[in-house]
Amino acid sequence: MANLKELRNRIASIGSTMKITSAMKMVSAAKLKKAQDAIVQMRPYASKLTEILQKASGTLDASENAYGQVREGNKVRLVIITSNRGLCGGFNSSIVKKTKSYMEANPADYTLSTIGKKGGEAFKHDARLSTRNTELWDDITFEGAKEQALQLMDGFLAGEFDKVVILYNSFKNAAVQEPTAEQFLPIAMDESVGPADTTEYLYEPGKAEILKDLIPTSLKTQLFAALLDANASEHGARMTAMHKATDNAKALQGDLKLEYNKARQATITNEILEIVGGADALAG
Repeated sequence: MANLKELRNRIASIGSTMKITSAMKMVSAAKLKKAQDAIVQMRPYASKLTEILQKASGTLDASENAYGQVREGNKVRLVIITSNRGLCGGFNSSIVKKTKSYMEANPADYTLSTIGKKGGEAFKHDARLSTRNTELWDDITFEGAKEQALQLMDGFLAGEFDKVVILYNSFKNAAVQEPTAEQFLPIAMDESVGPADTTEYLYEPGKAEILKDLIPTSLKTQLFAALLDANASEHGARMTAMHKATDNAKALQGDLKLEYNKARQATITNEILEIVGGADALAG
């Protein structure tokens, strides 16, 4: 059994850790509210824009929609979105696992691009790692997402890769984040669009002119929405992880206090016995 001083030090140490995890939980909860509002407001716009784009661009030929060309090539760029910091449960490890399982299930000539420090660290020894970006995750803005999207779009048009897939955590709620692999390029056509689809659009000044601006805007918005999704997921995962860590620390502290009280009681009992024994010896 540990001595009383060791137990007191461990109880105090766990108490300090519990204060830290509790503070981190509250900070993440505050950030989650802001991040959740951002993604909830973005989703309807991004979803409707993508829906319109898919239905309208389905009537274009390859020369009119360069971003919709389905190629026979096997060069695939994976964009892996993780966080810059840890202590967020399985947030980062789940995306790393999702990436590896995706590559195993879909053999191709892969190159990797990471957004977030943890993804770069996970694949730093992988020769397929092409680019690493940590600054974007520190300050997620549409301008930053736009710059990243343009690099992917230019690489696709230049033939550097034939397909681009984004891997990120989709936010469901504070406790649930779903690892997602989403095709970015070429633009995935809506499977529901077909002969039965009677939706008609009026274009002014013209379909080609509008889609020339609409397609790049939609792609930039898609990447921005994925970043916002992942950002909300990180704060939700960290809040949940810190909540569990605080509860575990509290339970461990309770067990140590019980052990400390038992050890202290045993020490007092021994001291009493020694005093009684000494008194008996003097009386004899």
